[in-house]
Formats: sequence, C-alpha cells, structure tokens
Amino acid sequence: MRVRPIAPDLLVDELADRLAADRPGQWLRVAVDGPPPATPEILAAALVDPLRARGRAAVHIPAGGFLRPASLRLEFGRDNPDAFYTAWLDEDGLRREVLDPLAPGGTGEVLPSLWDPATDRATRAPYLSVPPAAVVLVSGQLLLGGGLPFDVALHLVVSPAALDRRMPADLRWTLPAYARYADEVAPASFADVVVRVDDPRHPALVLPRSDPRSGATRPDRGGTWAASERSERG
Repeated sequence: MRVRPIAPDLLVDELADRLAADRPGQWLRVAVDGPPPATPEILAAALVDPLRARGRAAVHIPAGGFLRPASLRLEFGRDNPDAFYTAWLDEDGLRREVLDPLAPGGTGEVLPSLWDPATDRATRAPYLSVPPAAVVLVSGQLLLGGGLPFDVALHLVVSPAALDRRMPADLRWTLPAYARYADEVAPASFADVVVRVDDPRHPALVLPRSDPRSGATRPDRGGTWAASERSERG
C-alpha cells in the first residue's frame, strides 16, 4: 500500500475540489465512512463550506440520526458487537428518507434525522429540500457493504493497532465489529477515496494502483470515482 501524506486542511481542499467537479448538475450522494476515532462527521462538516465556496451546494447528514429503536438495537444486550454490526443502523430508513430521494428523478426532499437514540423517540425533524446538484455528505460508521446507493464512497481507515489504542473506553466493546467489517466488507479495497488516519493530525491518502505515484496499475472500474458494487453485509 502506497500513501501520500497530506495536511488536514489540504486534504479538505483536495476532496472539495474533486467532489465539486463530480457529476455537475446532479445530486451527489457521498458516504464519509469511518470508526469513531477517525471522526468522519468532522471531515464531512469541514467539507460543507469549501464545497459551497466552489459553487456546489452541500448538506451534511450524520447517520447517527438513523439508528434503529433501542428495542431492536439492544435486543441482545447493550454491548453485543454482532448486533452493533448488523442491527444498529436503520439502512432502510436512510435509503428511503435520504438516498432514494436524491437518485435521478427523485424529489430532493430528505429527512435530516429519523430517530434520536438519546430519547429513543422519533426526532420529528422537518423535511429538507435539497438544492439541485447539491453534494449530500452522510457521515458515520459501517456505512459501506450493505448495498446503500452512494455515488461516492470515502473511507477513513485506521489500523487495528491504532484503533485499539484510540477507541474510547466506552466503545471498546465495538472493536470486534470493526474487525469483522474490515475482514468481510474490506471497504478500503473498493472505496473511491481512502484516507489513512492512524494519527488525525497526519492523514495520508492511500494511492490507487492506477496512480502513477503508486508504482502499479489498476484496472479501470469506470469513471473518476469508479463506482463499485457493494457486497451484502451479513
């Protein structure tokens, strides 16, 4: 694996440049995927203003507003990593309320949140009318591999050792779920952009094999971002 170290502010600028130029005139559904120590929500939020400055409307929607009710999430206990892996995210709700309305021919009316895990009640958030050609950044964990129709997959990868070291104490029980995700889904193998963030102060872009700086070649997967089929997560 070849990487290119990049300063955090330059990473935001480079990603904003690439996203702003992708599929002009169309909605762009972007997954910003990574475990909690990678803080995907911070990167997604940081991209909003730079995208707007480049003439592309942008909306950030945290996937944490689309968790399933506690009765379903916690059916097998509060610290069951297998349930966390398969049953916490309401993928159907996220697809129905955010991703499908932004597909070609969609309404553009999205729900920014569906369920509040703190109160375990519906958020009753009003629908948001997404401007034409906007970039919608969905940030969260375990977003890839379940068939959600993202146009661009941005994956923040943390090595197992760094993840073990940096995971907050109250979330260490989720570590087996992230190990399973890396093994079964392998998001770093197909995500359109992969950023290594073992140290958030020193991120590094993982170079695709087609990048001449990586010293290898990669088969063309079609398009700038090379959309790929996501395998089902079981």
